[in-house]
Amino acid sequence: MFDRTSPFDGGLTGHEHDNSWRSLARALGGMLVASVIAGALVATAVTPIAAVTGVTVRDSIQAFESLPADIELGGHEQRNEIYATRDGQPVRIADVYDQNREDLTWEEVSPFLKDAAVAGEDRRYYEHGGIDPQSLTRAAFGYLTGSGDSGGSTIAMQLVKNIRITESQQLDTEEARAAAYKDAIRKSPARKVEEMRLAISLDKRYTKKEILLAYLNLAGFGRATYGVEAASERYYSLSAKDLSLAQSASLIAIVQTPDSYNLGDPANYPKNKERRDLILGNMLELKQVTQAQHDEAVATPIESYVKLQDPTNGCLYASDAKFFCDYVVRNVPYLTALGADAEERKANWTRGGYQIYTTLDLNQQDVAQQQIDARAPATEARFALGSAAVAVQPGTGRIVVMAQNKSFNNTPAATPAETSVNFSTDKEFGESAGFQTGSTYKIFTLTRWLQAGHTVRETVNGSERTIPASQFKCDGVAGAGDPFPVGNDTSNEGGMQSVISATARSVNGAFASMAQKLDLCEIRDVAESMGVHRADGKPLDTFPSSILGTNQIAPLTMANAIATIAAGGTYCAPIAVDRIVSAEGEELGGQAPDCTTAIAANIAATDAYALESVFQGGGTAVSANPRDGVPIMGKTGTTDGSYQNWLIGATTKMAMAVWVGNIKGDPAKRTAKNPGGEQSLRRVTIAGTNGANIKFVVFKAMLQSFNANPDYRGGDFPEPDPALVNGRGNVRKPSTPAPTPTTPAAPVPTAPPVEP
Repeated sequence: MFDRTSPFDGGLTGHEHDNSWRSLARALGGMLVASVIAGALVATAVTPIAAVTGVTVRDSIQAFESLPADIELGGHEQRNEIYATRDGQPVRIADVYDQNREDLTWEEVSPFLKDAAVAGEDRRYYEHGGIDPQSLTRAAFGYLTGSGDSGGSTIAMQLVKNIRITESQQLDTEEARAAAYKDAIRKSPARKVEEMRLAISLDKRYTKKEILLAYLNLAGFGRATYGVEAASERYYSLSAKDLSLAQSASLIAIVQTPDSYNLGDPANYPKNKERRDLILGNMLELKQVTQAQHDEAVATPIESYVKLQDPTNGCLYASDAKFFCDYVVRNVPYLTALGADAEERKANWTRGGYQIYTTLDLNQQDVAQQQIDARAPATEARFALGSAAVAVQPGTGRIVVMAQNKSFNNTPAATPAETSVNFSTDKEFGESAGFQTGSTYKIFTLTRWLQAGHTVRETVNGSERTIPASQFKCDGVAGAGDPFPVGNDTSNEGGMQSVISATARSVNGAFASMAQKLDLCEIRDVAESMGVHRADGKPLDTFPSSILGTNQIAPLTMANAIATIAAGGTYCAPIAVDRIVSAEGEELGGQAPDCTTAIAANIAATDAYALESVFQGGGTAVSANPRDGVPIMGKTGTTDGSYQNWLIGATTKMAMAVWVGNIKGDPAKRTAKNPGGEQSLRRVTIAGTNGANIKFVVFKAMLQSFNANPDYRGGDFPEPDPALVNGRGNVRKPSTPAPTPTTPAAPVPTAPPVEP
């Protein structure tokens, strides 16, 4: 039993102490002898209580060996990278992470960094078996003399601590994370012994190269930055493989005290330099560098190589693609490539390391964003002006553009020109409750009209009138309640007219007549088959007024609906991710097109035939037609009072929705928060044009850009079904305007046709 009178060596004589350390150091390669060292430390220096209670070295060894020794490298949190395309090439638009970290291979780390880590943190790294007796002796002395935890941690022991810290943040609850983190960082003899045991286990299981690389990939460098790659990018705007000797030593200098040695604040430079130069001196002693290299590095001012890179965590830093980025992140629970169910997908996402390659085309996104910024300024002060533009690919559902006028800001500091609400999407994916669609909803009445065997040349009554509710039915049941007053945009639109003419001019009275011959629930069913749903999750309304667009729907949903017609009747759910690559480089797939036949091909072709008229002659969207030889079809929509304005349209290759409107409360009422709430877009001039015209200008510029790209340039729509046009054959499609040179979008007249 040890003599309890000596506070340092537990009763061992100086001769015995020296001999024991020499013999133990020589035998450190074996697990048993390493355990003896650890046990001795438990019984003497590290846990003096053992000596007081009479615990033997053998008992201490047994207790040491009974500690858990199971620890693995890898599987720790990394950043997720989100990519879009520009000029056909992937471009990283955002990093999303809980911990900013990226694992590197051995070859991707500068040799200077590897050597600096050894010189600065563990000079005998390649000689010991996970614990260093000399360092631990100093630590034990520090503990016994009351100077606290005086180091002694090898790289392997520091790695153990870092792994535990990282794992603590992957637990399910905040309470569990806090408790585990506190346990991982506690300064106590027991914690030191546990780290020793696990460090020895790591050294037996992994090579020195693997342990050092794991340490470099996991070490903390301050400011939520972990690993040498993230730290190199953060402090130097460089990759870890490109660091100089001075930069490498400065980076490793941070790990000792990240809060006060990091390079994010010039006030930390003196402390960092002092530690850097010490590391450089160690590297010289270890013959890792030459005298000339050492002297040059010591003489290099820190400020000469620090080039801070702003943090890029989250979609706030995704340039023009912030809202789309946020949409991708909100879709994580539905990305089947990330796991078997929503919980596993979220857990894997938190662990990170994924590369997410999305459907967004930054060239086209820029065009849409620039147009919206110019035409629907976020700083409009007279009322709460909102605008969004979405483009999707018919036949796949791939989202190519998602832009809006308010800047993305999901922090409490957001200004009136900023928001975290994504106007383009549903409440679940962006907190928007959608907007009344106006007459764009008429495409579903038109489709059901054709399904019921009616033709587009059939004449109907387009007059303004009040229709009893009983003249409409839903699921075959006659309606009840208040009569439906139907008004047109102008008084001269009434009278008997063909359905195709009523479609071109968007005559409300004509579509009310069509609905009287149909079933409101069946019109709703057509809409649902084309992917339409309310943005707030409520069921679609089936009141008589719903045929004129009273349901609140997201622009993305309406873009997908018109894309269904452009794709020959095939509805494809919107997708945002083409492919996902794991941290190990494994291709996991993406969101495969999820498509169903919503309407028959002959119905879709005849729909397109009728909807082409909207962009021709006296159609309501003629001013949005770029007249570049590409056939286009679609529908305009304006709600009562012109508070919400829409244009949806498609070629065979691209479908778009542009919305402009009032985003606060009841637009018909003036409130303190919405002083211009009663303002009609038709009665206000914005950016040099009538507010109701913004949709035409933005849409036209976007379409010109798409049509100028061979990958997106559309062709002819399929021939309509003659029996659905006029009941006979020999249908002649509306003439396509002659091609004209593609030019930038010019302002349209201040008062083009605007319809309800």
